[in-house]
Amino acid sequence: MQQLEVQSDLTVVGGGLAGICAAIGAARQGSTVALVQNRPVLGGNSSSEVRVWVCGATAHGAQSFARETGIMGELFVENQFRNPLGNPYYWDLVLLEAVRAESRITLYLNTDVRSVDAADGEIRSVTGWQMGSEKEIRFVSPVFVDASGDGLVGMLAGAEYRTGREPRSEYDESWAPDVPDSNTLGSTILFYSKDAGEPVRFVPPSFARDVTETAIPERRVIRTDMNGCAFWWIEWGGELDVVDDNEAIRDELQAVVYGIWDYIKNSGRFDADNLTLEWIGSVPGKREYRRFLGDHVLTQHDVLEQTEFEDRVAFGGWSIDLHPPGGVYASEQGSKHWHPDGNYHIPLRSLYSRNVRNLWMAGRNISASHVAFGTTRVMATCAVLGEAAGIGAAVALRNGLTPRELAHDHFGLMRHALTRADGSVLGVLDDDPANLALTATVSASSTLTRPALEVSSGTLPLDTDLGMVVPVDPALDGFELLVDSTGGSLTVELHDPVKPQNYLPAELIDSCTVDVPAGEKRWVHVPLAWRPANPSNVFVVLRKTPDISVHTASTALPGTVHFAHREPAADEEWTEQFRAWKHILPRAGLCIRLGETSAYAPDKVVGGYARPYGGPNLWSSEELAWDPKPWLELTWTEPVELAEIVVVLDVDVQEDLINLHHHRTPFEALPTLLAEYDLEIRNGEGPWQTIARVTDNHHRTQHHHLETPTHATHLRLTAHKTNGTPRAHVVSLRAYRPAQ
Repeated sequence: MQQLEVQSDLTVVGGGLAGICAAIGAARQGSTVALVQNRPVLGGNSSSEVRVWVCGATAHGAQSFARETGIMGELFVENQFRNPLGNPYYWDLVLLEAVRAESRITLYLNTDVRSVDAADGEIRSVTGWQMGSEKEIRFVSPVFVDASGDGLVGMLAGAEYRTGREPRSEYDESWAPDVPDSNTLGSTILFYSKDAGEPVRFVPPSFARDVTETAIPERRVIRTDMNGCAFWWIEWGGELDVVDDNEAIRDELQAVVYGIWDYIKNSGRFDADNLTLEWIGSVPGKREYRRFLGDHVLTQHDVLEQTEFEDRVAFGGWSIDLHPPGGVYASEQGSKHWHPDGNYHIPLRSLYSRNVRNLWMAGRNISASHVAFGTTRVMATCAVLGEAAGIGAAVALRNGLTPRELAHDHFGLMRHALTRADGSVLGVLDDDPANLALTATVSASSTLTRPALEVSSGTLPLDTDLGMVVPVDPALDGFELLVDSTGGSLTVELHDPVKPQNYLPAELIDSCTVDVPAGEKRWVHVPLAWRPANPSNVFVVLRKTPDISVHTASTALPGTVHFAHREPAADEEWTEQFRAWKHILPRAGLCIRLGETSAYAPDKVVGGYARPYGGPNLWSSEELAWDPKPWLELTWTEPVELAEIVVVLDVDVQEDLINLHHHRTPFEALPTLLAEYDLEIRNGEGPWQTIARVTDNHHRTQHHHLETPTHATHLRLTAHKTNGTPRAHVVSLRAYRPAQ
């Protein structure tokens, strides 16, 4: 047996999405990282071993403009480009290549950490056994991230934690039980089937469960076209200890899977003669175990009230999604959901141990109550928490700070690092003094100042209320709609969503009723106005009427989104507003003429927010048919020394991407992205010098490093081609001097 010692700045234990993003986030800050994973592949529950969809703040499209950016966003976009069919093995490759691309990360697969050396509230090392190579490896570093899911490292280090469900009295959470218990969400094993092209019989094993003796056929949806995570409800073990009883839980879940397959194949209720099992999982996908205690415990109230933490470092948007402890054998529904009105914030204080001073947490083991955990546990949210923990660990280490000191006394360091890394965070301005663009003036060849969609692609009857969100900057002074009318009137309302990340009607601003004479393709003026104190979105409601249809367009304006209203069914006990307003017209819109706006002005690319938040927060040119080579320019009054230019582009975070394709997205590169552009600089009246030329781009963020730092007074980006959208979009243009 070989005994090795590995020294690095940071040791990350766990190679799921939280651990991957923690390692990459820290490495990009300059830290050396040992990434330790106890499985042969990366990805945790999302890997080809388990095959769970990577869900997150979009909540399968329930939330608007909610898709994650940062490292998780990069993984989504890269997977969409490489893996349009949702192949689980290609997803494994996307993750492996992302880790291998970082030279500061050393990856240790098949390495199971089993012991921790800790004393006086500090971890000194962790030791793991690398299966196959028969090596015992001791990992020594000043800082550790427990992204193991189950939280073994933190537990062995003495970090305070909880399992099970707190009583309602502890945090006054309406969804907590009156009496605390040890129940958790259970584990799941999934399966894939395929058409063999000829009859294939199935002889069930002796241990297969007879599902006809359970509530499964009546309580759960079973179809022959379902695969993988469509069977998320094959869950069990919540009334056991999901770690101590892992082997028994696996055996029971496999018995259930074979029982369901026997029911599909042999009950005579399905057209399944040619179907055969293609894959069945052997590793239970765990949902819940230890939750460590940090300086802040995230609660139901923080999620639903969308608490605006000063030290926010990540966001979520999935519902509070809790399952019955009995899992697949429960008589009630497999889950209940409570969505916040929009994305909620997660603070840095929930990502480190309150009593082990060099331990960070990332993923499903962060400091949250059981109820709040019901939303933070989904993997894309775990990933953005991982990136925040990795960046936080690196920044604190570089500045000689404990996690608590970084969160309480020096959070500005974290905020600047997170925004420079394009982290997935809401409502955080880029005020980093290292960004020289903040001192420049911005101009452009053209700007979308009077947005309009005037070419009809069809009509939509107002047989239900319709809603649309449009940006208001600085004011809305009426607008026009293209309609067909049999004679009658149209009632229109303006609503304030109140929070910048929300896209639902919250407070009525004004309303009016407009008479519409009979006729087709009539432009109707709606004389409603609003001047908010800050750039905002407004939710426009068109009340249903049998007399009028509105015309639709085949494209959408940046930052707009459209809804139809539906009444909830009588049995929907947990119906929130998002269920009443459902997204419609994906990638399309209503024919509308808006008045003059600054919502797409060039100066949006400097400072501000790097994603939709109270508006689209991007520059948009006029249509390329009018301005075929649009450009955007930064100008300084005195020369500045440039070493790095960062271009952040529009990946349309309204588009709901997913790794294994719960749904398909019809393109490999996001149409809103610039596919080709040039960067040029010049100093004073000197000639323009090309410093970068990008082609075939499918990425959101491009870093351009100058081989030799150069003085310049002008920086220009010229767009040559998009991936499909009719205008050029840029979210942020940043410029940095040489590192000190």
